Amino acid sequence: MSRVSVGCLPRIEGLFTSESVADGHPDKIADQLSDAVLDAALAQDPNARVAVEAAIKGSSVWLFGELTGHDLKLDFDQIVRDVLSSIGHPEGRWGVELGRLDVRTSITLQSTEIGEGVGSGANTGAGDQGMMFGFACRETPEHLPTPIALAHRLIRRQREVRDRLGILGPDAKAQVSVRYEDGKPKGLQTVVISSQHLAEASLSEVREILRDEIIRPVLGADADTAELLLNPAGTFIQGGPVADAGLTGRKIIADTYGGFARHGGGAFSGKDGTKVDRSAAYASRQLALTVVDAGLATACEVRLAYAIGVAEPVAVHLDLEGGRTLSLDPKAAASLLEALRPRAIIDRLGLTRPGFLPTAAFGHFGRPQFSWEQPAGDALLGAPGAADGYRFVADAEAVAASVG
Repeated sequence: MSRVSVGCLPRIEGLFTSESVADGHPDKIADQLSDAVLDAALAQDPNARVAVEAAIKGSSVWLFGELTGHDLKLDFDQIVRDVLSSIGHPEGRWGVELGRLDVRTSITLQSTEIGEGVGSGANTGAGDQGMMFGFACRETPEHLPTPIALAHRLIRRQREVRDRLGILGPDAKAQVSVRYEDGKPKGLQTVVISSQHLAEASLSEVREILRDEIIRPVLGADADTAELLLNPAGTFIQGGPVADAGLTGRKIIADTYGGFARHGGGAFSGKDGTKVDRSAAYASRQLALTVVDAGLATACEVRLAYAIGVAEPVAVHLDLEGGRTLSLDPKAAASLLEALRPRAIIDRLGLTRPGFLPTAAFGHFGRPQFSWEQPAGDALLGAPGAADGYRFVADAEAVAASVG
């Protein structure tokens, strides 16, 4: 019985809402701390096994988890300081005081049973059991659903504006509601932005900045027909970890597809490539992107499942928008299973190299600098890049023509 199957992706109807949060949101600070530790470990040992989480409240930081590598010497205090400074907390202007920083750690070695069960080399097994999902569509240049793509654009713009004007603070959130008809986005319904700001700035001044410096440059004329809710709760002076505690892994929907696709529940940040929560989620995104890029569907959701210590996924499923059916070539299906082994994913995507910190804010997907955002037809579908060349599909030409 094949471990690979194919189905149909239902169309979205009605209003759909997604949110994005800024790099100064307390949960995103924690994500960045976790990935900064991961990067520091990989810089010293590319084969380090890392599963480190972070919590932050005020100027107190806790790092906890498991870390195994060859002769690792990590300066946790400096790692934390560097992350907080890059976000906008070098001098305490927004409440986090580095002079009072208290960094505590509770980090042990990885369980020897897990280490031996996962192993190494070509037969590296999954670091845990679980389900991972990937998604891609043709709605936006990012190949992301419109609500999350727009929310991320707004939050990235917020960072640019706060760096330039110095009035807005590091903590911010954006939320976008989009109307869908027949599975296609038809217009903006509501846009919500809340941004931390200086006490000296009036609420009216802040709202004007949010509208004229962020929303209009990003959304253009579409903003004129949408309901705009700008700092709807009023002033937002106290924010970040001073106002709310932050914890790694609490923004997994904003990290991925804004709820448009399913999520297996596993967070990404602070985990090395043997943890399939992360690596297989990246691989499933690459597979979905490859299918859409090849013209085989307008949207694709990929579902993967793994067993701890087992290299080959126990299940692979692709749902395609439009009710298209794929005829799987057994050889291509076997090649796909091989390409979705943890070691194959790690090698293809370069996951032993440091560089995870940038993923921890503004979304893990839809940004071309990441390796999993590049289609990989040869590796994943065992065929050339042109849709009519895929052995993976029986009716590739008909599908390509219908979505082209």
